[in-house]
Amino acid sequence: MMCVALAVRYEDRLMTTDIAALNGKFGIDGQIAFKAGPGDLVSVEITNAHARAAVALQGGHVYQFQPHGAPPVLWLSRLSRYTPGKAIRGGIPICWPWFGPHPDDQRKPAHGFARTLPWTVLSTAVEAGGATQLQLGLQDTPEIRALWPHAFDLRLAIVVGATLQIALRTRNTDTATWTYTGALHSYFQVSDVTTVAIDGLDQTTYVDKVDAGQRKLQHGPVTIDGEIDRVYLATAAATTLRDPGGQRQIMIAKTDSRSTVVWNPWQAKAQQLTDFGDEEFRTMLCVETANAADDVITLQPGAEHVLGAHIAVARGEHGS
Repeated sequence: MMCVALAVRYEDRLMTTDIAALNGKFGIDGQIAFKAGPGDLVSVEITNAHARAAVALQGGHVYQFQPHGAPPVLWLSRLSRYTPGKAIRGGIPICWPWFGPHPDDQRKPAHGFARTLPWTVLSTAVEAGGATQLQLGLQDTPEIRALWPHAFDLRLAIVVGATLQIALRTRNTDTATWTYTGALHSYFQVSDVTTVAIDGLDQTTYVDKVDAGQRKLQHGPVTIDGEIDRVYLATAAATTLRDPGGQRQIMIAKTDSRSTVVWNPWQAKAQQLTDFGDEEFRTMLCVETANAADDVITLQPGAEHVLGAHIAVARGEHGS
């Protein structure tokens, strides 16, 4: 019942969103426009000299990033639901304040509630060099307190330029200390998942969730030949997703993250997901900037933490 009530409240708020008012206050000619996006979700469309991007206010969800003259960087399922209160399959969902299933109550939504709630537009700006900045916010409400009984303030800064930068600032506005986990759950478009490789995680211990949570050591680049669901531990390293078939490399640098998640459901699990095409697993791979597993964040009252990802693309098999 708690989740249903939250969804109803969300839908009411979404329907009263005034796109014209958002454009009047935050729109920037030639760079930022607020529109009814897929499923009529309110979206921010960003276009500048470097790239184009799209962000749904539901979840503060970046669902498109595409440098000019290049293919999309982010993957989206053709079956993704664009429905109030439902997560979008693809792009960069924000998992917060827990990663995966809730640790104590399996009835609560997987990956928390931040990815399915409406975020508030705080500001827009054009940066030096022509990049576009969008700032969004999310705060606790009585409905959210039913799911997570803490006061908080989330701020999301998205900068679209030649690269994509995302920074999620979590601030404890409560009178008590609390802990949380989360992730920038990035889905990347690849030509063929069986031919890609991820550098940057060699000799890193990981939790293998496909093998009963056993802890193992990575040897060499990460390659994909079946279902993969791993949390790499105690790593702040940048990673490089090499895609020889797509003739490009995607570099993911991160800040204030000590875990990296790599996920692909493969065919059997993909067939069980109603918002995931049966064969779409071949063209996607998640490399997630996370605070997960052992990487639990503890915040004292008034303290804050910023989880950041910087995504850049180099053309050519070796980044030339």
